[in-house]
Amino acid sequence: MQTAEKHIPKYVGKRNRLVKPELLAPAGNLEKLKFAVHYGADAVYIGGQQYGLRSNADNFSFEEMREGVEFAKKYGAKVFVATNIYAHNEDLEGIEAYLRNLHEAGIAAIIVADPVIIETAQRVVPELEVHLSTQQSTVNWQAVQFWKDQGLPRVVLGRETSLEEIEEIKRHVDIEIESFIHGAMCSSYSGRCVLSNHFTDRDSNRGGCCQSCRWKYDLFTDARAEGEWISEEEARDNKVLEKFRLGVTQLPLFEEDDNAFTMGSKDLCMIGHVPDLIDAGVDSFKIEGRMKSIHYVATVVNVYRQAIDAYMADPDHYVLKPEWIEEINKAANRPLNTGFFYDTPDHEDHIYEPEEKAAPYDFAGLVMEYDETTGMATIQQRNHFKPGQEVEFFGPGGTFFKQTVGTLYDEAGNELDAARHPLQRIKMKVEQPVSYFDMMRKKK
Repeated sequence: MQTAEKHIPKYVGKRNRLVKPELLAPAGNLEKLKFAVHYGADAVYIGGQQYGLRSNADNFSFEEMREGVEFAKKYGAKVFVATNIYAHNEDLEGIEAYLRNLHEAGIAAIIVADPVIIETAQRVVPELEVHLSTQQSTVNWQAVQFWKDQGLPRVVLGRETSLEEIEEIKRHVDIEIESFIHGAMCSSYSGRCVLSNHFTDRDSNRGGCCQSCRWKYDLFTDARAEGEWISEEEARDNKVLEKFRLGVTQLPLFEEDDNAFTMGSKDLCMIGHVPDLIDAGVDSFKIEGRMKSIHYVATVVNVYRQAIDAYMADPDHYVLKPEWIEEINKAANRPLNTGFFYDTPDHEDHIYEPEEKAAPYDFAGLVMEYDETTGMATIQQRNHFKPGQEVEFFGPGGTFFKQTVGTLYDEAGNELDAARHPLQRIKMKVEQPVSYFDMMRKKK
């Protein structure tokens, strides 16, 4: 009896290999999408209102997706949708209709972890690209080959993959490789964590992660040592004698003024290693952060855009600019490192002391208009600022300057002592030309 040949679905759309790496940015809402694209992203990834892993983000309705796609097209950019939950039985009702709606909205690709969603998408909307999510923890070339054989044009590698392993994957498999190159790192293995489920009944792998690894914890040890009670003297020395008498058998492993314990990892930052990423064969540079601020998205995208363009334009004379690192640090929320790319992180790559202060800059205003004749800019207020404060203006492509805020006026020409009302439009003189969508920030 002849065995029927197994049918493997193949992606049927047209592939366009990129001449340089794609810069892929996060967008938690429509406004963030527009900033990401305007500041240089080749593509953005968003979440819909179902099937994604960031249920606390604003996320997108189908109408907002269509608007985002139309905006992105004006800049030659694409929109991807994270559809990367591990689905339980009840999660799958309506998945076919959801995928059809994504396709009709103009979404270029979905990012998927669950095989049943992959199969459903290939069957229902074969023109829609399916990218394998990092949630699958794919870290070797044979696994990548498996997913290519299933018809996927791109794999988002697990964050535990080194540059050496990426090079080996690219030697064996002709497929697009997407890697996280900037942002928060999960303390678990590529998101395979159930702390949130245990502590809060919020399922990490169904979009409910409460970031338990970022909490502060107290550490205790049992008062018994190999079955024996500690002595009363030891209890007194540990300031727990009263608790000991009351039957409390756990002793703190910290002093009252000690720092709380945390298991959070440092954030990933590869701005200093863009040539290595490109030479290893990374096709898509992915920035983490759908929950991050507009200022974060614009700043980080802007810096990587400049670095990628500079290297591709002249690899032999590429130089890492100090101002790029300075800019990244203005958006950094935690200490930074290079993750797993060069070595396995150890205790120095985790945050056990109090975290450094969050980014020392606030997004203060958005440039709406600029009058070349008068040098006056119309700025939409995003955070309180006032005359006499030093501010910085920056825009796509690295335009940047500092100045002191002078006299402020409202739209009717009345002088103001401060820009104190959210989204208030104010006018002020600027020392250099600015453009629509340039941002103004201030030190906290």
